[in-house]
Amino acid sequence: MKRNQAKPLPAGSLLLLLLFIGVLGSALAVSYSAHVHRQLLNGLFDELNARDKLQAEWGRLILEQSTWTAHSRIENLAVAQLHMRIPEPAEVQLVKP
Repeated sequence: MKRNQAKPLPAGSLLLLLLFIGVLGSALAVSYSAHVHRQLLNGLFDELNARDKLQAEWGRLILEQSTWTAHSRIENLAVAQLHMRIPEPAEVQLVKP
């Protein structure tokens, strides 16, 4: 009775195995790269939206500041709350240094 002996692998089968592993690794790397790219792109869009919201808020704050510091408003507050008035020309005194 003969024992079943393993047949030797055909020539080049080791090279085919290495190529298959390389192709499989490359496919996994492409998939991972696309996933990371999508995550980074989503993060970029989130940051751009946050920037746009902050710029809009900054514009509103600048508008509010200009409203609070308007000359007519300050003059009205000075007259109403502090009872200030523009002096008459006779009341003005020039002081020399």
